[in-house]
Amino acid sequence: MANRTRNIVLRVPVTAEERAMIERKMQQMGTGCFSVYARKMLIDGYVIRLDYSDVKAMTAELQKIGTNINQIAKRVNATGTLYAQDIEDIKGAMAEIWQLQRSILSKAPYRQEVADRFNQLDEDSRRLVVRGDIKQWNQLLAETARNAGVITAEEFAIFQNAGYMGLYGGMTVDDIHRRKGLAIGQKILDYMGSTELIANLFRISQTEEKLRKDQVSTSDAATAVHYAVGNEVREAIRKIDGTMPEDLPTPEKSIAQLEREQMERLKQKAIDGQLMLDE
Repeated sequence: MANRTRNIVLRVPVTAEERAMIERKMQQMGTGCFSVYARKMLIDGYVIRLDYSDVKAMTAELQKIGTNINQIAKRVNATGTLYAQDIEDIKGAMAEIWQLQRSILSKAPYRQEVADRFNQLDEDSRRLVVRGDIKQWNQLLAETARNAGVITAEEFAIFQNAGYMGLYGGMTVDDIHRRKGLAIGQKILDYMGSTELIANLFRISQTEEKLRKDQVSTSDAATAVHYAVGNEVREAIRKIDGTMPEDLPTPEKSIAQLEREQMERLKQKAIDGQLMLDE
């Protein structure tokens, strides 16, 4: 006993349920020795640290903005008058909200650890990740386009079409829909592979940024910007001899189907006690 190299004993109390889970994981690891399992997990196991600093900062700012808006609402209710400055204050508050959201988006999807793991994902997982990013950036683009003068449904349809036409060599949304052989109601973004989705993500995010930086103020100008950015992305693909987006294969499974399958896998893992914290 005196010659043992490991002479420090660690003890940890657990519940019956936790013990059963540990035993299942030991079986999965292929060992019946708790010491071996515990030592391996304590030394080499993953530590998941969730950084909520951005979210906390955004929450604090939203509370301040909400207070200011409430004060405006109380004044309007008391006086029955809405002043031009009140409108400007509300617009300013909304701009702050979107700026905070934009700041978080610019960090979260492309942190180094996420980038490092992206290439290790299979194609379906890549599609899910990028499609999720596109949904968030599309929300930002819609708000920025509205601020740039794209107001009516018709103007927005023309604006969106222009971006696709720039990226797809003049093809409209309907053209792309037909080329992919999609049925009515099926969304083209849900039937894109990860490479095609990434091209569209770049189109969307760069258009949003350019509309803001150039302070575009008319619907026609915003539409022209969207087309130009889409065309620039297309030219970048051409310069590296890449495959044009319209020539990329259309996946058989939609994003919705992949999401359903992923949820079923997670549910099964939870039932089996195999669900990891980072999944």
